[in-house]
Amino acid sequence: MCQFLKFLFGNTRTLLKETDHMKKFLIVGLGNIGPEYAETRHNIGFKILDQLAIEKKFDFETAKLGDVGTFKIKGRSILCLKPSTYMNRSGKALKYWMEKEKIPIENLLVVADDINLDFGTIRLKTKGSDGGHNGLKDIQLFLNTTTYNRFRFGVGSEFSKGRQVDYVLGKWNEAEKKALPERLEIATQLISSFILSGVKITMNQFNGT
Repeated sequence: MCQFLKFLFGNTRTLLKETDHMKKFLIVGLGNIGPEYAETRHNIGFKILDQLAIEKKFDFETAKLGDVGTFKIKGRSILCLKPSTYMNRSGKALKYWMEKEKIPIENLLVVADDINLDFGTIRLKTKGSDGGHNGLKDIQLFLNTTTYNRFRFGVGSEFSKGRQVDYVLGKWNEAEKKALPERLEIATQLISSFILSGVKITMNQFNGT
């Protein structure tokens, strides 16, 4: 009987630990550190997480390999990360915090800019190529897979041949500045839906909006 109880309660404790891990999420916004990059198209990942911090009332603090902030929603614990490793080395920070907090890959969401989508278009995907995005390319390298959730925010492609870098590192134009608040609000709604409802429901509800 004693052995049976040890087996029963031991398995229960293991199940509870596994359940706790499933309730932890990591939201990674991609961008470059420094004031000169703050309002650039390439930093939309940072900007969306900053908006989320305002809405969920949490602060970012400087930690290892990035700025981190946490909040809870309906029994789920969310860690938000803005890597300080610069865009091209985003994978190092992401992998460190995933392993430190024991967050399963299905509860990871990476937020990045996408020149292949019109400005403000949002697209949630569970897998795919890096699409030429250096931050996603590095993440793919560290995770050793192309199957992970990524939230792509369209920044458009209004640049001439050979001017892509200048464009993504450029500031928002006046029309984009006016439209951003509404798009940021929708972006944070998508993140909340991902956490509470899962990726498939969120994709059906938000993709293309």
